[in-house]
Amino acid sequence: MGLKLIDVSKLVGQEVHLKDINLDFESSSRYVILGRTLAGKTSLLRIMAGLDRPTTGSVMADGRDVTGVSVRKRSVAMVYQQFINYPSQTIFENIASPLKIAGKSKADIETRVLEAARMLHIEQFLDRLPAELSGGQQQRTAIARALVKNVDLLLLDEPLVNLDYKLREELRDELQKIFIARESVVVYTTTEPTEALMLGGNVVVMHEGRVLQVGPTAEVYQNPATTQVAEVFSDPPINFLSGTISDGTVRIGGNLSFAASKAMTELEPGEYTFGIRSSQLELTCPEEECASIVGEIGLTEINGSETFVHIEYGDASIVVQENGVHSHRVGDRVSAYARPGAFYVFNTAGKLVASPAKD
Repeated sequence: MGLKLIDVSKLVGQEVHLKDINLDFESSSRYVILGRTLAGKTSLLRIMAGLDRPTTGSVMADGRDVTGVSVRKRSVAMVYQQFINYPSQTIFENIASPLKIAGKSKADIETRVLEAARMLHIEQFLDRLPAELSGGQQQRTAIARALVKNVDLLLLDEPLVNLDYKLREELRDELQKIFIARESVVVYTTTEPTEALMLGGNVVVMHEGRVLQVGPTAEVYQNPATTQVAEVFSDPPINFLSGTISDGTVRIGGNLSFAASKAMTELEPGEYTFGIRSSQLELTCPEEECASIVGEIGLTEINGSETFVHIEYGDASIVVQENGVHSHRVGDRVSAYARPGAFYVFNTAGKLVASPAKD
């Protein structure tokens, strides 16, 4: 089944939740909707599911207008952030509930429930009640109930957000395999750029109710169309620095200058915004020719097996992502190094004009 959204907008009172959304979801494809909290991701999924109607615009399924069609009359399943299970029913009964409502035979129900339970590694818990399971196992139950329906449209609204890190990693791997094997349209929302990259497929980048960019996930990550896309699709946030290009030289701040890369030399002389991801900065020079940003350490954050070093550089603050656990003293002067070709270049309107992928 193909699904198309045409000029979809959603107003709640005077508040704009969605604005002029045009998207085309192809059958047997998976899409990740990436955006921060309040970007409009859940509002969009509810309209796709038929739970809400758009204020304006149309929802088309295989060329048929289903804008006003109830969710009960659509081939759709949705998994929410908070796992929803029937507390008085066993795990088997929870997973089987949509099949019973659809009037499937006892044999068919048993076969499909066992198949879904095995995919999500919860077959040993089928006789238990939800309260006897961990949070991760309960969310697997909710996902299995959605998968067992074999719907044309499967929607997952940040289904792993309330699970701990280890459980998220395990379920991501399993879900990716399940999504690839399905013939339905799969749409998954997340606030995490890393999760979007892990799941692959196509990405829809959203911000404040608007779609900023759509395309294959890796391609959008490598070529963010605007500074807004680069911000949304970076964790930790991408570093932005103001500078100029003239006479084949890039000048940023008071002490950083380097020869323009091939892509940069094709640009008109003038002012630009230079973006560089934290993972492309290092505290030691990795090559003979490095651009060096000299500043003072303002903060050090240790996150698992990575260290994020915040460096004050003039009026800007940049973040360096180091592998491993490191200690640094606040106030120490350090140099952050980068390859000149690792910088993204955006014009004064915030549009991408040169990127490492194009160099």
